[in-house]
Amino acid sequence: MSATDAAERAKYVAIITDGNGRWAQARGLPTVEGHQAGADAVKGRLRDAVRLGVQELTVYSFSTENWSRSAEEVTGLMRMFSQRLTVETPELDAEGVRMRFIGRRDRVGAALLEQMEWAEATTAQNTRITLFVAFDYGGREEILHAAERYAGGGEEEFAKGLYAPDMHAPDLLIRTSGEQRLSNYLLWQSAYSELVFAPELWPDFDTAAFERCLAEYDTRQRRFGGR
Repeated sequence: MSATDAAERAKYVAIITDGNGRWAQARGLPTVEGHQAGADAVKGRLRDAVRLGVQELTVYSFSTENWSRSAEEVTGLMRMFSQRLTVETPELDAEGVRMRFIGRRDRVGAALLEQMEWAEATTAQNTRITLFVAFDYGGREEILHAAERYAGGGEEEFAKGLYAPDMHAPDLLIRTSGEQRLSNYLLWQSAYSELVFAPELWPDFDTAAFERCLAEYDTRQRRFGGR
């Protein structure tokens, strides 16, 4: 643990969970196996987040651009996501996790959408940690979505049109796999987030890597445009 006072540590963390496909390819495995390993990593880092005092964890699960991937990969992802929701929602509920989904909901199959809404309703009263899952999510589309609803009044009024107006701006945004870009992720919310780029592919991003990124955040001085 860092010597930084717990009150100053990152409470709101977002992650671009990148590298599942490359992880599978390096092992000669089907891409869907990389996504399964990535889903396991989400579960593990969520439990770490609880232990480390994180109050909100946001993960990039499926972007608006991911529809351009092969039909086989997209179908496998949707099937895996459905299976995971069925099995893991009761587990997460028992652990006090509140689940929220951010992103478009008009392109998701009716059965999967029903599962997503069931997971949100089942865990709605939990307060230990909120897990935001960005699914069919794009930062530009979210801003357009908010702009269509905006009638003036400043930033706070504009933010009410975002997918999850109650989401806090991330203190820390982590991207795995060594890539150094935002990839259309939380463009509004991350305006003043601290950025940390981790070399590990997402399935290899373990507890030690997560703690290292949080420790890096502890060394930053956040000025929000001041001195």
